[in-house]
Amino acid sequence: MTVAIKAGSLEDFFASARETACEIDQGKRLTPKNTIWVEPEDLLVLLKPERTRLLRWLRGRRRVAFAELMSAMQRTAVSINRDLSLLAKYQLVRIYREKTPDQGVHKVIEPLFGDQKLEFRAEI
Repeated sequence: MTVAIKAGSLEDFFASARETACEIDQGKRLTPKNTIWVEPEDLLVLLKPERTRLLRWLRGRRRVAFAELMSAMQRTAVSINRDLSLLAKYQLVRIYREKTPDQGVHKVIEPLFGDQKLEFRAEI
């Protein structure tokens, strides 16, 4: 199964929902859809090379400490935080803080797409 990331407006989202509702009303068998609707401007931002590299690195991992991610990506905390906040906006990752055994706290990133393939689609 894949996660489809589509560029479109709120109207596009509701048109898709109406289409699915009609299929349900007609008694058609539905296949699960993992679709995330993205503003067209954000889709272009998501496709930047460093973000796609980040998504590839996160694929298949259950949870990652922020420090490990910074080390693996060899990028600054500011740039990674900017990327993660955009990915969290579209529910591709979950970010939370977790206590460590030595009474400290660290940031944890949990990819929500697992090892699924991500498809980016734009309709113009």
